[in-house]
Amino acid sequence: MPKKKRKLTPAEWEIMETVWELGGSPSVRDVLDRAYPEGEKAYTTVQTVMNTLVRKGALKKKKLGLVNFYKPVRGRGDMVRDEVKSLLGRVFAGSIPAVASSLLELDSLGLEEIEEIKRLLTKRERELRGDGR
Repeated sequence: MPKKKRKLTPAEWEIMETVWELGGSPSVRDVLDRAYPEGEKAYTTVQTVMNTLVRKGALKKKKLGLVNFYKPVRGRGDMVRDEVKSLLGRVFAGSIPAVASSLLELDSLGLEEIEEIKRLLTKRERELRGDGR
């Protein structure tokens, strides 16, 4: 029976980001050392979060000897798209213009970000019109 997609908590996203960054099949120790080099989290805490991610279907676990190795089930881009679609539906009733309006009202939005948004919109418009210059 396929696992139901469940939203990730901020701590789970943090661990997933590290797993994707490391690539391959990192162990709990690998993730701990990369994400928390100053010992900000305990080994058992990271292990618990990673096992939760296995139960949620975000990671697969393979045991070799005494060590578990974890591999992402899906790529970062796929999971980010699902998260954005969920937010879009829950908070903005599926309205992309409402999301854009909300982003444009942020106090932290600067001129560089506005220029980048314009560039991305122009690129997407060209793709949709079929003149992908």
